Amino acid sequence: MKPIVFLTRTLPPAVMERLERETGLAVHAENRPATNDEIIAGAEGRNALLCTVTDRIDAALLDACPSLKVIANFGVGYNHIDVAAATARKIAVTNTPGVLTDATADLAFALLLATARRLGEGERIVRARQWKGWGPLEMLGAELNGAALGIVGFGRIGRAVACRARGFGMRVIYWNRTRLSSADETACDATYATLDELLKTADFISLHVAYTPETHHLIGDEQLSLMKPTAYLINTARGAIIDERALVRALQSRRIAGAGLDVFEHEPQIEPELFDFENVVLIPHLGSATIATRTRMGMIAVDNLLAVCAGGRPPNCVNPEVFS
Repeated sequence: MKPIVFLTRTLPPAVMERLERETGLAVHAENRPATNDEIIAGAEGRNALLCTVTDRIDAALLDACPSLKVIANFGVGYNHIDVAAATARKIAVTNTPGVLTDATADLAFALLLATARRLGEGERIVRARQWKGWGPLEMLGAELNGAALGIVGFGRIGRAVACRARGFGMRVIYWNRTRLSSADETACDATYATLDELLKTADFISLHVAYTPETHHLIGDEQLSLMKPTAYLINTARGAIIDERALVRALQSRRIAGAGLDVFEHEPQIEPELFDFENVVLIPHLGSATIATRTRMGMIAVDNLLAVCAGGRPPNCVNPEVFS
């Protein structure tokens, strides 16, 4: 028998075709996040739940859906899922690591360029028909060549950003919970620094740590006060890694030069003051948003749920102890 699956958001066409072909599929088809009650109603009596980052999967929801064998997350981060509660109920939780590395690294660098060269501000001036023509002092931005890029979190995405930075002649420094070997540092052409040293030194800082209780508000008032007044902060990881109120204060006092944000602490809600800063680029969580990447993510999520429903181990399980 085909596994019966509840999907909380419509995915790219190739993924939907596969789900319809290989599973008994029900979908929350509205173009908005499903409510908790809608997820419970959809997942009740089903083997698998295919969810996204906007869904909150807690113990109460799991209690209401006792037939679930697997929660297949469409994404890498899974802080929106109560993994401990799932493990206690012998429900496998899976994710889609590796596949979105390049797309997210590309976007991080796009934000870096946009903040450095004031692209958002310039585009708004042109669209408002306020541009008066070229001038030697107009819209001067920051130079990338020779600048220091500080990468906070040096996993797959952080290293991919470092590779892109070398093409722009940037010097890479990094902080990671575990320091790389000297051979890996040489291969990445990156220099290790403590977090405080990195914040004091870097001209651009790009965040690539996983979101955990330890990294909640990793960047707050104290850390922002260490940054150069000419430095820019880029975040494509998780919004709550930055204390957004602290960021607003740093921008208001011109403590830093600007920021590029793809993720937000309480998204889709954003600190209202952030809209007022011309030196802040705000985009709507686009890190993995390419057709190819989102399709690959969906296919991996389907591989994971099919494996569990067939009685096997999924390729990407975040709580493998459920199989012991």
